[in-house]
Amino acid sequence: MTRSRINGNLIDKTFTIVANILLRIIPTTSGEKEAFTYYRDGMSAQSEGNYAEALQNYYEAMRLEIDPYDRSYILYNIGLIHTSNGELTKALDYYFEAIERNPFLPQAFNNMAVIFHYDSEIAEMWFDLAAEYWKKAIALTPGNYIEAQNWLKITGRFE
Repeated sequence: MTRSRINGNLIDKTFTIVANILLRIIPTTSGEKEAFTYYRDGMSAQSEGNYAEALQNYYEAMRLEIDPYDRSYILYNIGLIHTSNGELTKALDYYFEAIERNPFLPQAFNNMAVIFHYDSEIAEMWFDLAAEYWKKAIALTPGNYIEAQNWLKITGRFE
């Protein structure tokens, strides 16, 4: 039984119902449908904090998914899990891969900037790089990341 059939969360159930309807009416290949099912199950497991199961589903989705845009979100979510687990170098690798496939992913730029900014061992060395990523995230979504905008202004890095 897939995770989506056993999850008791109302929001997840609603998402699953809508996703299943879309999968039936949108013309996609069986591989794309299967990739989406793994991605959906990965998101469900991740939302419950079951990171090992989420990673298994995401890796399987990556194996099947061919669209770079869709792959970017899978890679981003894998990065989130590694961030949550304190594996910041791995997380950065996945965020970099995500934005290589989708340069309009402000949340990846933001998360990279946060890692560069708050990792005390490398913070000084990476402040300028953190500023560049925050600028990209802010340029993509001007109303978001207010704290980052304030930090850029305070440190004289906002242009």
